[in-house]
Amino acid sequence: MSTHTWQVWAMYVVLAVSLSEEQALKQVCPSCDATQSCNCSSMGLDFIPSGLTDKITLLDLARNRIKHIRAHDLQQAVNLRTLLLQSNKISSIDEDSFVSLGKLELLDLSNNRLAHLSPRWFDHLVSLQHLHIHGNCYSDLGESSPFSSLRNLSSLHLGNPRFSTIRQGNFEGITLLDQLWIEGSNLSVYEPGSLKSIKKINHMIISIRRVDLFSAIVRDLLHSAIWLEIREIAFNIAEEMQLLSVLSLSFAKKISFKQVLLTDATVPGIVTILEKVPRLVEVEMKDCRLLGTGRWDLEIQANQSQSLRVLTIEKLSIEEFYLFTDLQAVLDLVSLFTKITVENTKVFLVPCRLSKQLLSLEYLDLSANLLGDQSLEHSACPGGWPLLKTLNLSQNSLSDFKMTAKSLSHLRNLILLDISQNNFGEIPDVCEWPANLKYLNLSRTQIPKLTACIPSTLEVLDISANNLKEFNLHLPFLKELYLAKNQLKALPDAASIPNLVAMSIGRNKLSSFSKEELESFKKMELLDVSANNFICSCEFLSFIQHQAGIGQMLVGWPEGYICDSPLAVRGAQVGAIHLSLMECHQSLVVSLICAVFFLVILVLVAIGYKYHAVWYMRMTWAWLRAKRKPKRAPPKDICYDAFVSYSENDSNWVENVMVQELEQACPPFRLCLHKRDFVPGKWIVDNIIDSIEKSHKTLFVLSEHFVQSEWCKYELDFSHFRLFDENNDAAILILLEPIQSQAIPKRFCKLRKIMNTKTYLEWPREEEQQEMFWENLKVALKS
Repeated sequence: MSTHTWQVWAMYVVLAVSLSEEQALKQVCPSCDATQSCNCSSMGLDFIPSGLTDKITLLDLARNRIKHIRAHDLQQAVNLRTLLLQSNKISSIDEDSFVSLGKLELLDLSNNRLAHLSPRWFDHLVSLQHLHIHGNCYSDLGESSPFSSLRNLSSLHLGNPRFSTIRQGNFEGITLLDQLWIEGSNLSVYEPGSLKSIKKINHMIISIRRVDLFSAIVRDLLHSAIWLEIREIAFNIAEEMQLLSVLSLSFAKKISFKQVLLTDATVPGIVTILEKVPRLVEVEMKDCRLLGTGRWDLEIQANQSQSLRVLTIEKLSIEEFYLFTDLQAVLDLVSLFTKITVENTKVFLVPCRLSKQLLSLEYLDLSANLLGDQSLEHSACPGGWPLLKTLNLSQNSLSDFKMTAKSLSHLRNLILLDISQNNFGEIPDVCEWPANLKYLNLSRTQIPKLTACIPSTLEVLDISANNLKEFNLHLPFLKELYLAKNQLKALPDAASIPNLVAMSIGRNKLSSFSKEELESFKKMELLDVSANNFICSCEFLSFIQHQAGIGQMLVGWPEGYICDSPLAVRGAQVGAIHLSLMECHQSLVVSLICAVFFLVILVLVAIGYKYHAVWYMRMTWAWLRAKRKPKRAPPKDICYDAFVSYSENDSNWVENVMVQELEQACPPFRLCLHKRDFVPGKWIVDNIIDSIEKSHKTLFVLSEHFVQSEWCKYELDFSHFRLFDENNDAAILILLEPIQSQAIPKRFCKLRKIMNTKTYLEWPREEEQQEMFWENLKVALKS
């Protein structure tokens, strides 16, 4: 064989192996396709699947049972950018496992069982930007830095409940991070200077419980952390504030507290420290708890911060909020705030004195609180919030529309007002509003009818999700109108809103509109009428496509229509809509569907008849009823020596020969016959089951007629249940005449089984042998 032939053969073998491995991979992970991504998550894998190629850029193996990463597992995936291995059972990784992943940008090893971290894992990950190793079992990061080779690292998330030690040198090699998240709830050792090697951290998140360790960490981050986020720490006593005072030297521009505990004893100290942070612009508190009522033992010893402008408080839990004081201690510290958010914190009142001190405030969000009509009047007192431009009062307890408008009427700079998701109901005819109000949100406010109370200065009005049946307001400056989820049956009058540019009127009850109605909106650029009651027709579609002068228009049909598929829910741009021939002939489609459905029913009925489906269903129901009953009747309930199962065509022999012989014997046998002993009016299946259960034995008189009888089949099956459930000899077979095997229907499988496993008595035609037959039968009945 020539050298050239060998080369061709070798290439063929390599190609065949490669193709077979790819096929094997697709069997394990069917999503590995031309998109260059493999989603193998939650598939119960114990190992990284073989067959990975250089085509794959994303590999998701999360939530499997992988315990070990081998050196060759990822060897061929040289173009991998994202590798997700979180939530497995990984406890060991070969040191050369990631050697070929020089292009990897994201590696997630979180929530596994790694007891230590090896620097060798990351030596060749020169492109890695995001590393998640939290939720493992390691207690430290080793003696040196495991991240020294990760020069492009941007975000790092580490730590776990067992993580206890941070040493100097653990972060050597990292100089710049966009985010560093350390979960150190049980951190007990922090060597000073450990984080000093990082020159800049845009977002530092630290979950920690010990205030002394937090102080040491902050000392190393004074000049590097731009946004400092503090989690899961408790500031309980005033003495801890001495340790926290180092924070006042930080150059951080934003400080966040999440799931932090504060008390009346520590709040003054924290406020004092924050006011001294030289470059601080924003303070944020989310999901925190405050134990106290605002009666602070210490005064706040600080001048007003010249840089702090933004305060955000969300879901602050104050257990005794109804006893909280008027915040007089902070009145002198708030005049420079421009943006304040206090959301979902059970605020029921803003003291007037505090409102008057908010001299620079332009944005105020008090959504999801407990403000009522009276408390709003007090909070927005004359002289309060003088520069306010945006006010959000959604999801409060406002109910008096006129009073709400009047309480805010003195806010001359107010431009945007959100009072959605309150319960106003009926609104008056006349209201007094801020003179420059342009944006008003009244969605979900239970308003049934609009009046002239709505300010005419508006440019944007959202009144969606109410119960409006008409819109007849004159709003000459209005540019955007949101009317979705109402009960409107017609478009608004364009003459009343001449400057309208965009309108959303989807999910109403519009059925049609004319060319003139559309053309009257001369400045309209966007109209959404999706999910209305339009008649699905090619004629209507042609009309809106060729005659409407609107730049962009969304049209949709209500759910359930045949032509719903391309247009429902979000609608579609008019120019892009093309209804098919079938969609233009709904009646034809409906007729075809009905015809196909009818044919399917006929086919199913025919198949059921051929294969005795009804018979099997009835049999199953009877079997279930039988199985629920006790397997063996108590001895006192046994009434018969035997239940006789026979075909009506064999009744002459049964009733005139066998019954006479057995019931007149000495001692006589008591037999149960369906003609004589079944209870009148009772369902025949119940009669069969009860008679078999109350009989010591069951006699089957087998003949050609027997195997053609449906009720004999029932009796045979019930006896078979008893025979095998109780493991006894309850069944006695009498072969009245020879039966050809081909004459036994297939559904009489139990008859074949019983005849193959049990001895049966054959009725002899010769009289001299009949005496022996009766003796054998009587012995069988007595056994």
